[in-house]
Amino acid sequence: MIRRSAAAQAEALRAGEISAEELTRAHLDRIAAVDGDLNAFLHTSEEEALATARDVDARRAAGEELHPLAGVPVAVKDVVVTKGQPTTAGSKILEGWVPPYDATLVEKLRAAGLPILGKTNMDEFAMGSSTETSAYGPTRNPWDRERIPGGSGGGSAAAVGAYEAPLAIGTDTGGSIRQPGAVTGTVGVKPTYGSVSRYGLIAMASSLDQAGPVTRTVEDSALLHELIAGHDLLDSTSLPDPVGSFAEAARRRDVKGLRIGVIEELEGEGFAPEVRARFTESLDQLERAGAEIVRLSCPHFEYALGAYYLIMPSEASSNLAKFDGMRFGLRVVPEDSPTAESVMKATRGAGFGDEVKRRILLGTYALSAGYYDAYYGSAQKVRTLVQRDFAAAFEQVDVLASPTSPTVAFRLGEKIDDPTAMYMNDIATIPANLAGTPGISLPSGLAEDGLPAGIQFLAPARADERLYQVGGALEALLEDAWGGPLLAKAPELAGGAAR
Repeated sequence: MIRRSAAAQAEALRAGEISAEELTRAHLDRIAAVDGDLNAFLHTSEEEALATARDVDARRAAGEELHPLAGVPVAVKDVVVTKGQPTTAGSKILEGWVPPYDATLVEKLRAAGLPILGKTNMDEFAMGSSTETSAYGPTRNPWDRERIPGGSGGGSAAAVGAYEAPLAIGTDTGGSIRQPGAVTGTVGVKPTYGSVSRYGLIAMASSLDQAGPVTRTVEDSALLHELIAGHDLLDSTSLPDPVGSFAEAARRRDVKGLRIGVIEELEGEGFAPEVRARFTESLDQLERAGAEIVRLSCPHFEYALGAYYLIMPSEASSNLAKFDGMRFGLRVVPEDSPTAESVMKATRGAGFGDEVKRRILLGTYALSAGYYDAYYGSAQKVRTLVQRDFAAAFEQVDVLASPTSPTVAFRLGEKIDDPTAMYMNDIATIPANLAGTPGISLPSGLAEDGLPAGIQFLAPARADERLYQVGGALEALLEDAWGGPLLAKAPELAGGAAR
């Protein structure tokens, strides 16, 4: 049962094939069996999850009308606050902190009756592309335990890919939902900025952060997206738009006449040959199904990475100023005549990891007097140019396409000491965050070494339905070609020996 899609699990619950309590217990048993090796979860909430499941079973037995996903378990990235459950953002500075309130999206999960299995591992404060900067140890890729699961949301992607959870919540600031999806063979969606409330997300970069679904199928992402989306008065950047029919779009599986733009700047140098090959094969499938492939240029995308790594650290340096040892979380008190300043210094020095310190320093420098215009101001101008590139492209096509990540999953430790090489993993995903546009990543096939690659589609802001239409269609085409889901091809996930 745990290997079925979330939609299939929901149907089994409605049909009485299994109870919500049994389904939740099955996932908790799976976590107990494999997570000691994966480290996808930082915290599990067994009692609460089972209590939610029993409540769903009782309400269903009483004939109450329930949400379609009621009783289907979910995991939540540890950057999303959860009342009564620890929330650490993968950092020692928040070790043991239990929030007194729920994020808006968590309130929606609880109201719909989804048992929350626990909190997933992540790069510290979402700063990383490999889940190696977590203060609680790295997460491992379920396809190969010696490789990274992507980042910053590698815990959510690994949990879903390893059948520990059918659904998970991630956050995407520069690709942290989509890039882990690509390297774990799962589906990840970054919604339009403002379409899912950010209230209750521990902010890294407020103009870039966006929560979204992590699943094994496009339809599952659509169902979870519909649940967590919607206007929120507690989030000043929340859009008032009604939630679209994403699941209906995913089930349409029709791309006849759809114009798909291939971004020249995101498929050439720097992208591994096997990643490009799977990307081209996916486009060929869509073209045979009736889509029109259009090659176009987004000339300012080549500057997006540099602009992002000025804007994001600048916002992070401001957002992380609250972690000072005074109000909550870790407090380190020096022995000799401590002052407020010395406590802050000692706490931040001990509580933050190297990558967080690096980005705070970079951001503070970019915002400092005399450098603001040269760095942060210039980066914002590039952001405007990237947005104009998107606008011009969407006048010609309905969606844009590129490989999600330049390579398949690399080995643990391979890039941790080379920040520039690590940052390059986000080269294809960052433009969408700068522009606020939605994006989806789904599997495009296996590379020569048997590891998954991903394809990314981008749509105009507020046109998330297009992602589900093209994603659902390609997923069906590729599964027909593969003879089933890509995850079934992973030796470890299929029950074979771990690499």
